[in-house]
Amino acid sequence: MDLRFNISLAEGYKSAAQIARVLTEDWLARNMYCPICGEVSINKAEPNAPVKDYVCRHCKSQYELKSKREFSDRYSAKVNDGVYNTMIERITSLDNPSFFFMHYDNYEVNNLIIVPKCFFIPEVIEKRKPLDSNARRAGWEGCNILLNQIPDFAKIPIIKNRVVIDSEIVCREYNKIYSLQTNSIESRGWLFDILNCIERLDTTFTLKEMYSFVEELRVKHPDNNNIEAKIRQQLQFLRDKRFIDFSSRGIYKKTGL
Repeated sequence: MDLRFNISLAEGYKSAAQIARVLTEDWLARNMYCPICGEVSINKAEPNAPVKDYVCRHCKSQYELKSKREFSDRYSAKVNDGVYNTMIERITSLDNPSFFFMHYDNYEVNNLIIVPKCFFIPEVIEKRKPLDSNARRAGWEGCNILLNQIPDFAKIPIIKNRVVIDSEIVCREYNKIYSLQTNSIESRGWLFDILNCIERLDTTFTLKEMYSFVEELRVKHPDNNNIEAKIRQQLQFLRDKRFIDFSSRGIYKKTGL
């Protein structure tokens, strides 16, 4: 990968936001492979495609890019995005995109991660206040991606502090995490919440500790009358996928998180 932008593409643009968009989108199209199937390149999507910047011509996977001028490998808690309703409609479909998050500085990429699509649920999308009546697009409602709400292990590094991670490692990690993909938004939401609970516990944890989250989970899932059984079901799912191990009765250990 060549981490440098093609700055000649910035000629003719005056807006800093437009320059950043042109340079970062061009860089990804020239340098990025498909983290799902390993295809050597991904293509830019058709103009104005909602919540979709790139498509893999081989496996048809979709991707969205969010970039920020920043040197640190620590990503913002919130990332600005487009129309709230459009975002919710896209992420609640089964063909929603995965997201690249890029940091760049001095016309070079210094950090790049990808978050698999199975970690995007309505709870990580925050509606912004509508633009006031004096604005050119009065009433327009944008959104923020609450990146800090997504489990850390789901933020797969591709470039870290200007060091490029081997593509085979990225693809292997992506597909391991993507094995958690489910066929319904409800199931995706439960898995997301259980993973966030587990991330707050030590490497070895107990079923009793998981039950301490029952009231928190009840607020998020008020229609479920047996939270404890749902917790056990999700732990079994994660055990089957080899993200946790069953050490002994009521005791678990994180292995792939």
